[in-house]
Amino acid sequence: MMRVSVFGATGSVGESTFDLLARRDDIRTVALTGGRNIARLARQARELQAEIAVTAHDDCYFALKEALAGTEIKVAAGTQALIDAADRPADWVMSAIVGAAGLVPGFRALSQGATLALANKESLVSAGPLMMACAAQHGGRILPVDSEHSAVFQALTGEDIAAVERVVITASGGPFRNWSKAQLELATLAQAMVHPNWSMGQRITIDSASMFNKALELIETREFFGLDPAQIETVVHPQSIVHALVGFRDGAMMAHMGMPDMRHAIGYALNWPDRAALPVPRLDLSVLGRLDFEAPDPDRFPALQIARHVMDLRGHAGTAFNAAKEVALDEFIAGHIGFMDMARLVDRTLDQLVADSGLTAPVRALESVQAMDQMARRVARELARQLLKN
Repeated sequence: MMRVSVFGATGSVGESTFDLLARRDDIRTVALTGGRNIARLARQARELQAEIAVTAHDDCYFALKEALAGTEIKVAAGTQALIDAADRPADWVMSAIVGAAGLVPGFRALSQGATLALANKESLVSAGPLMMACAAQHGGRILPVDSEHSAVFQALTGEDIAAVERVVITASGGPFRNWSKAQLELATLAQAMVHPNWSMGQRITIDSASMFNKALELIETREFFGLDPAQIETVVHPQSIVHALVGFRDGAMMAHMGMPDMRHAIGYALNWPDRAALPVPRLDLSVLGRLDFEAPDPDRFPALQIARHVMDLRGHAGTAFNAAKEVALDEFIAGHIGFMDMARLVDRTLDQLVADSGLTAPVRALESVQAMDQMARRVARELARQLLKN
């Protein structure tokens, strides 16, 4: 029996993971964690007969306790409870908590030698060198679950990384692919929440609309595969069928294709190194008819250029970038700043931190990552207040 834990079980990736786990009879569920969707977390815990269910919010403890009354499932709540759950021995751990909150549980899972199925891209963006070193030190393994990085990982199977000339990750372009910059300045939260291809949670859907999601993935590609930033490209592909392409020094390119369904990447990580049958729709190329590609516009979607600046800075710049991005997203959701202000806020935060702190110092300890995360959030919140005044 493979022991499995799922962190972020009630989000879109967590739900897709649950769907695959519920079809298996060779899985023992150790821990499931979620946020405020207590009914969904309790349903999953009951169905998978989890050892423990954890909500990240202390005030949800009694609701979860009541929802799981009459079962033998343990209940816990709060940040420390999430960390404690990650310390429970497991063979395979899904890291699907959104944001920097997923960082410490991921480290704890790797520290016990688990396979970490990584959907939390912020972990590698904020602390990539530390995570890769932690996995190597403790015999853990990181398998990518972002559709793009899973696609690259699969295309590289059996290949020599030294033969790679370029990696191209694709972006759908989101709901604003054809909007002018003037229109984007006025884009609303409701408009940013309508993704043309993928069914995702609120935060990642908005990140997709602004291309901050793709910006994070550029940095993540560098950290996971050890590529030079000049080797990593982004192309807009509105059908979301080709998830990534790998180009080799002989001119050949390997493309990974599939319907936009996260169960592809999750299932690959769950069954690796084997391939198992998955309940996902199959491509019909004759119905699809065409595949379109276009270059992203850096003027309308500046997040991509900011990410390249972050890769040039190295050090703790990824941590600051992610923290500022999370604050900017919070401010946009709250209605305090506009859609295009998110990129301005992140850019200004980085500029200030380059001048005022050790942003480019090498990442050597988790404590320095956490300190930079908090510093960047403070700076971003202050700059957000200035934007609001203006």
